[in-house]
Amino acid sequence: MLLDEKTWTGNIFIGGSWRPGRGAGYDVVEPATGDVLGRIGQATPADVDEAARAAADAQKVWAAMPHPERAAVLRRAGRLWAEHADEIGGWNVREVGAIPPMAGFALHTAEQECYEAASLPGRPYGELLPSEEQRLSMARRYPAGVVAVIAPFNVPIILAIRSVAPALALGNAVILKPDPRTAVTGGAALARIFEEAGLPPGVFQVLPGGADVGEALVVHHLVRVISFTGSTAAGRRVGALAGEHLKRAHLELGGNSALIVLDDADVDAAVNAASFGSWFHQGQICMTTGRHLVHERLYDDFVERLAAKAAALPVGDPHREEVVLGPIIDAGQRDKIHNVVTRSAGYGARVAAGGTYRDLFYAATVLADVADDTPAFVEEIFGPVAPVLRFSDETEAVRLATASEYGLSLGIITRDVMKGLALADRIPTGIVHINDQTVSDEANSPFGGVAASGTGSRFGGPAANIEAFTETRWVTMRDKPPAYPF
Repeated sequence: MLLDEKTWTGNIFIGGSWRPGRGAGYDVVEPATGDVLGRIGQATPADVDEAARAAADAQKVWAAMPHPERAAVLRRAGRLWAEHADEIGGWNVREVGAIPPMAGFALHTAEQECYEAASLPGRPYGELLPSEEQRLSMARRYPAGVVAVIAPFNVPIILAIRSVAPALALGNAVILKPDPRTAVTGGAALARIFEEAGLPPGVFQVLPGGADVGEALVVHHLVRVISFTGSTAAGRRVGALAGEHLKRAHLELGGNSALIVLDDADVDAAVNAASFGSWFHQGQICMTTGRHLVHERLYDDFVERLAAKAAALPVGDPHREEVVLGPIIDAGQRDKIHNVVTRSAGYGARVAAGGTYRDLFYAATVLADVADDTPAFVEEIFGPVAPVLRFSDETEAVRLATASEYGLSLGIITRDVMKGLALADRIPTGIVHINDQTVSDEANSPFGGVAASGTGSRFGGPAANIEAFTETRWVTMRDKPPAYPF
């Protein structure tokens, strides 16, 4: 058993061993039932200092290892994700509230992220440069040093591993701070995977903790790069603090992604894509389809069919029932969702389906007759809510799609793919899918948003990962020192 509770109960993973953190600890709660599944350790800023010092020492040895040895560790980690998929997937379902297909997707992605990262140590790490002097001139990449990864609750495995794996492969040490609500799936599982894969002690550490731990990581002088995934509000604070301390911060933040359904679209196909985009994983994904922009010719039909689909989707405990929607992570998040729905109804939106909840189970919801000042249009909901707006022509569709501070993902449904691509060129986002909804992720593809959705693509594929987790040094060499005039 990889996640034996005796290993992680009451503990953090620091300096290459499991031991109690300096904090009181966190209950591991199953959102579907409220049951306590265990208790994990809690780190403090004092633990951060100890971990950073251990990481800085271990990183030098790890970076000096021959590149095939580092690659081999990442390949073993990839195999371990597959070998322990049932066990880790079970924790993902119970601790996170993911339905089994979502848990399976997360584990597949983690496996692929490790395999993709395993290719990085053997890639070229520099380039020769022309010089006007009689010398050899080159730019060389080298590890940044200690990287801090701060990951959220919603998709804890993917949103941690996509930074952890490439950063490690490129010779860095990594300190991961998972969200305390999902610290087994998003923290202990990664620690055990890399421990079993043979990663040297201290190169990877896991410190579950609150905002004080995150702040301590950002400001610690031994931490050189911060990879943060979370809300835009929190990301602004991380970015400001990192800038104050002259650190690089890679920020993957919120979204309010639009799906545009053009007048030539097949309505059934559009509804199928739209429902997945809004309700997969209870809408708790940064790329979730947050705004459905539908041509007025198809609008009424689209709303009717989407509402019928919503009403038919089963909601419940994904560990014990076959459902499409599991629980919201906690009561605070559920109440935020419901607040947006009720305020939007107060603005004149019509609740065409859903808008209700039982415990932490929120029904798939459709809001019709939404306007561009409706809260559900303006705000990131992070829940299973599909606001639908009508537009009359492409100019209006562009205006509505760009009437948001976010710029993460975009979907366009049309029978004319070239028209769809031309339309996408008018709407700035980090990701666009023609004839698909807004939620997708692959380990070898760049991922990131613009504007309030973050600081651009910096995960996925060798170019983005090397840029994110290495530094560049200019190096010159001569056969003998030159003669200077003084």
